[in-house]
Amino acid sequence: MKLTTKGRYAVAALADIAALGSNEPVALSDVALRQGISLSYLEQLFAKLRRAGLVKSERGVSGGYRLASAPAHIRIADIVEAVDEHIKTTACATGSSIGCQGTTARCLTHDLWDELGRQIDIFLNAVSLEDIIEKRILGMAAVNAPHRSERHFSGAAE
Repeated sequence: MKLTTKGRYAVAALADIAALGSNEPVALSDVALRQGISLSYLEQLFAKLRRAGLVKSERGVSGGYRLASAPAHIRIADIVEAVDEHIKTTACATGSSIGCQGTTARCLTHDLWDELGRQIDIFLNAVSLEDIIEKRILGMAAVNAPHRSERHFSGAAE
């Protein structure tokens, strides 16, 4: 399971634009400098983000990109999906009859990794660009965490 640079860089670049708090177009060269991302790579990502309707572009001397919606309405999952990023936590092909082990069998831990993928999707859909720039991320995943006392089993007979 790995989120590649496409997803990470797209989120970082849009968070950079959102953090400026302006509705003026932002030059990708400025974003590239601030975030340490290759300009040509950003141009490829922003073409996909524009097609997905997450950003709008303006040509000209003072042109650049702006967010198409308020930061509160842009979900991280939408950004990741727009740049063709797929976070896959199992070795199985979706909808395939071939399982994790190259046969029709699924591995013993398949459900664990499959559920992890769903939890990642739920989390990324729950987080907006506004959450990032307002630093409301830490602790969000703990909302549904089980209490440790409910999950603790001592090895001794009780």
